[in-house]
Amino acid sequence: MRFLVAILSLSFSLSAQAQKDNSHLTRLLESELSRFPAKTGLYIKHLSTGDEAVIRGDDHFNSASVIKIPVMILAYRLSEQGKLNLSDRVQINRPDYRGGSGVFRYNDPGLTPTLRDVITQMIITSDNTATDLMIAKVGGVQKVNDFLKESGFPTSRLVQTAYELFRKTYEVLDPKYKSLTPEDVFALQSNVPAFTEPRQALIKEIRDRSKGLNERVNKLYIEDEKYWLGVVTPSEIGRMLEGIEKGTIASPASCTEMKRIMRAQQSGARRIPHYLTVPVAHKTGDLAIVANDVGMVYAKSGTIIISFFTLGITGPYAETEDRIGRVSQLIVEYFDGVN
Repeated sequence: MRFLVAILSLSFSLSAQAQKDNSHLTRLLESELSRFPAKTGLYIKHLSTGDEAVIRGDDHFNSASVIKIPVMILAYRLSEQGKLNLSDRVQINRPDYRGGSGVFRYNDPGLTPTLRDVITQMIITSDNTATDLMIAKVGGVQKVNDFLKESGFPTSRLVQTAYELFRKTYEVLDPKYKSLTPEDVFALQSNVPAFTEPRQALIKEIRDRSKGLNERVNKLYIEDEKYWLGVVTPSEIGRMLEGIEKGTIASPASCTEMKRIMRAQQSGARRIPHYLTVPVAHKTGDLAIVANDVGMVYAKSGTIIISFFTLGITGPYAETEDRIGRVSQLIVEYFDGVN
């Protein structure tokens, strides 16, 4: 109730766009973010007016799957250069399977989607099998990072593949697990008999040693960037999204296609879009202690970029998601007003 009163009070007291004081918006957002059970970072920009509000915009955050956005952009850039044909098909074989989010892992080996299909699943279901396939197709981790630096994003970087990230979970138990193959790691994260049955001894060995592992890994996900999928800042991701929206970070046709993919997002319904009645194109990032959401909100007053990160969640995960949704509602109401 207090949150809604704040929205109504703010919106009715500011009757015209010209009256809006962004320092007031920033203070209001700082107040709301202080109630989060996590460290938060936020970058917003109303593209029609240029108005911005930034809170911890240059701090490093664990990207989780948000780092998949630059992989997508690079793939489209390479396609424009004739170095990658997004209509080509790739066969998904047993060593390609990855745990965590996504749908490709539930299909039989031998599926042959187009690269455009792979990119789509990497974004809308955050598919980790798709992610590692696309990282390889664009030239590897270093190629993604070269692209980021050359494009004016010096802090953001892809740290490693999904396979390497998942394998490091077990290396926390014992350095010998660095030798785990992709199929070994997938077996530890799935219940697919073709993977698990030949590895019963390995699975039992690791499960017997795993007491307290989640707590140790979550601490690393907060404190040690070597255990992150990617490192980002809210401001850099916000500028990246602006490039997609304006059609400047790749060709206008490529950016239109990327926006179409992001508008088909299947995750994060309780975050930025939760309390909104306008279209949203977005990408989430999830870990047990991370809930991120970044995207373009197509508000009545114009497109609003929202780049929202949380790190080290200590309360209920759903509460953090709902708070992201409420803050996003506040932002849209601020620029659009309450009817």
